[in-house]
Amino acid sequence: MGYVVLALLLTAGAAFAVVAQRRSHRPPGVSDLDAEVEASGWVLRLGASLSVPEARIWAGAGETATRALTAAAECHRAAGARLSAAHTADEYAQATRVAQEGLAHIATARAALGSGPVLADSAA
Repeated sequence: MGYVVLALLLTAGAAFAVVAQRRSHRPPGVSDLDAEVEASGWVLRLGASLSVPEARIWAGAGETATRALTAAAECHRAAGARLSAAHTADEYAQATRVAQEGLAHIATARAALGSGPVLADSAA
């Protein structure tokens, strides 16, 4: 009977040690899953900003707005590529930054067209 209790205590102690060791090696900050969700949200927001229902307004855009829209579309493509290849929180953060840069380009295009920023204001 004493050996069974000793074996149970040793097993519980080993399990506790493994859990404590894993928690101590986990870096503080955002988890990979949280970073992935945040990056996905920014890429989706950028994509939604690029698909504007008022196509007539965008069709008459000047050179500044056209360049900004082109840059935003390139940022959307790059952010999507980074998002699909990302595996760590830092890589997801890079995709987030590229998507936010694209939203800044959308804000520039909207300002050039004289329309207010709809989704780009939340990039700051």
